[in-house]
Amino acid sequence: MRVGIIGAGAMGTLFGYHLAADCDVTMLDDNPLVAESVARSGLRVNDEPARKVSVARRARDLYDSQMLFLFVKAVDTLRALRAFAGELDPAAPVISLQNGIGNEDAIKTALGGAVPVMLGITTESSQTIGPGHVRSSQQGNTIVGTMTASPTTARTVTELLTRSGLRASVVYDIRPHLWGKLVANASVNALSALLDCDAGEIPRDPNAARLAEALAEETASVAAALKISLPFVNPWQYVTEVVALGADAKSSMAYDLESGHPSEIDHINGAVVAFGRRTGTPTPYNEAMVRLVKARESLLGQSRLRL
Repeated sequence: MRVGIIGAGAMGTLFGYHLAADCDVTMLDDNPLVAESVARSGLRVNDEPARKVSVARRARDLYDSQMLFLFVKAVDTLRALRAFAGELDPAAPVISLQNGIGNEDAIKTALGGAVPVMLGITTESSQTIGPGHVRSSQQGNTIVGTMTASPTTARTVTELLTRSGLRASVVYDIRPHLWGKLVANASVNALSALLDCDAGEIPRDPNAARLAEALAEETASVAAALKISLPFVNPWQYVTEVVALGADAKSSMAYDLESGHPSEIDHINGAVVAFGRRTGTPTPYNEAMVRLVKARESLLGQSRLRL
């Protein structure tokens, strides 16, 4: 199976490493230092031996992919996929395990409405040690939904992930799981970024924990207003369980602020605010996170310009 992976960050590396055990994997990343390191040394998880993968120099090197996994930031989806419009095999599914809400629309905008799309969530933890090398507890689970892909295609994808050593399953309706992940992301990601702390520190600090719990409850209220039945009863308990899997890692948003990359705040807390307005559900805590992260991005950007 020829598998293309766009994005060689922490999650792209983790999934690429596993898929390379059973597939012909080609990675595409716009960071030349990362691409060169992966081409030279392969992919590694923890202290396991490296696995070699191919490295694409341009988008066309992935045109013959039989599956295309998307691991770029949600803010980069359109830019990453534009070069693939009209070039992929019409039967090749595009699988997004990205954060946030709205990735399906971005994929269809870039590739057209006929492309078979699968959306999913994963609770796998992955922290970058160096280019192409991550640390992971490897205790998570991946759930995908068919969206515009056929049930047969969905089963093929999950069977491939399972053979590669990952726990994976398919569901008919992915929306409850996407919103479940959004509850966790909205609760923790921005706080980890603003406090510059590992996710595991948030539940242990009473002030941070109370704010994170309020964010989780608020996001769950928006989901309820949308008539989406979340796959858990207690939002904060679910968040603490998810955080425990990657307790010793900062959120991806924290790294975005450190590196100057645009954060996914509009696709996470911003999405909660947008759907809250649509349903008439108050979202003051999520709106505060949006404003704080945007202010932090602006201030850090001004600091970099002065250097």
